[in-house]
Amino acid sequence: MSILFPSAVPQSANLRLNLGCGYRPMEGYVNVDLYGRPDLVLDLETFPWPWSDNTVAEVQLIQVLEHLGRDPKVYLNIWQELYRICKPRAKLIIEVPHHRHDNFYDDPTHVRAVTPLGVRMFSQRLNREWNQRGYACSSLGLNLGVNFELRDISYQPSSVWFQRYPEPEVNWQLLLRESQVYNNLIQSLRMVVEVIKFP
Repeated sequence: MSILFPSAVPQSANLRLNLGCGYRPMEGYVNVDLYGRPDLVLDLETFPWPWSDNTVAEVQLIQVLEHLGRDPKVYLNIWQELYRICKPRAKLIIEVPHHRHDNFYDDPTHVRAVTPLGVRMFSQRLNREWNQRGYACSSLGLNLGVNFELRDISYQPSSVWFQRYPEPEVNWQLLLRESQVYNNLIQSLRMVVEVIKFP
């Protein structure tokens, strides 16, 4: 269905959203996309989003952020909207192709790499620490008035990795070290991000 009126948008105190669901709707979530099989048809690059402040408990962003925000202002607005609609301690589950894998480059609709360091730039705690140490990282959390903490990262090794190292147990330190030198060793990564809000 198309969103025509704000009253048509589900509102509750514990919403769970699957943004950019495409053809992968999730049970128990409001599935949102411009295409595919969403519950709500919405262009995620238009603002404001139709949810009230502090109402969303969890957001799934599975293989979607890399498609959004070719213009950096739009991308930053997405993070501001996520912050606005999320409750304190809400979780963002972000899955993206690894920026050094061909899957990232092959899709012409991929407009930006989403990396752990790029997500950490939305942490006000780290912004202050980096500023004190004189680091050149952007203070996006402080500049935009948002605050997110990256709580967990997991990696999906690629078939190339398993061709090189066919052992069933992945040597994660070796994988991360070699992925800094070689492409196509990590297929995708999953990040769990917590929304930090203080009264």
